[in-house]
Amino acid sequence: MGSTSGNLSRRSLCAGAISLLPAAAALLSAPLLSGCANTPATQQSSDAGSEPSTGSTFAFDTYCTFTVYGDGSAPALLAKECARYDKLFNLYDERSDIARINAASGEPVRVHADTVDLLLAAKTYCEQADGLFDITIGAVSTLWDFTEGVRPTPEAIADALPHVDWRCIEIDEEALTVRLADPQAKLDLGGIAKGYVADRLCDLLRDETSATGAVLSLGGNIALFGEKPNDEPWETGIRDPNDPGGDTVVGTARVQGGSLVTSGLYERMFEQDGVTYWHILDPRTGEPVQTDVASVTVLCPSSTTADALSTTLFVAGSRRGAEIADALEDTAAYFILQDGRAVESTRWQELTDFS
Repeated sequence: MGSTSGNLSRRSLCAGAISLLPAAAALLSAPLLSGCANTPATQQSSDAGSEPSTGSTFAFDTYCTFTVYGDGSAPALLAKECARYDKLFNLYDERSDIARINAASGEPVRVHADTVDLLLAAKTYCEQADGLFDITIGAVSTLWDFTEGVRPTPEAIADALPHVDWRCIEIDEEALTVRLADPQAKLDLGGIAKGYVADRLCDLLRDETSATGAVLSLGGNIALFGEKPNDEPWETGIRDPNDPGGDTVVGTARVQGGSLVTSGLYERMFEQDGVTYWHILDPRTGEPVQTDVASVTVLCPSSTTADALSTTLFVAGSRRGAEIADALEDTAAYFILQDGRAVESTRWQELTDFS
């Protein structure tokens, strides 16, 4: 973000009452709350304000869970909205808005208003990130396969890298069209889409339900809505990146609201010829980012911002990343380094009461 980092905007999409790089990993442990469902499309209803209703669904290639106070019908509504957004933003669904834009060979594509809204926000974050975050990383990210352990050749990466440039995205807000001026560019919203959706779900809770408080976990992107009964703080455990397959936490954040999002090395990786490759790519090189960070957790009022910022800070590294977080209002970050040490931005303890 360089000299522009202090101007990173906060879109108060879900604050109080309340955008990949390929799928920046939101790897917070499950919130330390009762009743989160563990199977898709399940729901436990309760209309009592002190007892939550819970539900879950599978979307965005992950399990999304909802814990809602005050409205037993809300979890089903949230699950339905997740399915709708997944159909719009899924890079690998040829019918989605994003896939259609990528396949249009530089022609304008009419899309849903929500897609325009997300892309406008994402362009703002790209502009302010000084090369650390770029949603046209799809030109490179689609060459990698972290499930099957496929590493593209250096030549393929070099050929694709010139097409990673968010400036080629042209948006007509009135006509609801999006065009990639570079026909070989590709969008990949994995580093911001879940945060955007979390904010929109909070808006839905506020505008269309009687919910008084909620925890929304979209694969670990945690968004907090309203208030917990008895005005208690919301508690969320931060997972230990050195125990990727377990439930070990390094501590618990206690906050009154906002969003917590984690990016980490350990969600998707593979080893080839003695070299480990992880899924967070540096848009400047097209390769897995070289960083001292194993995971970074960001707290701020907007989940869209937290999502994009967690990837940005991860690529920036702990020293520059902490400086970026410190320059932003109501924002804090917690870095766990690859050597096991932890680094906190200036306001982390103040905003999280972390222990």
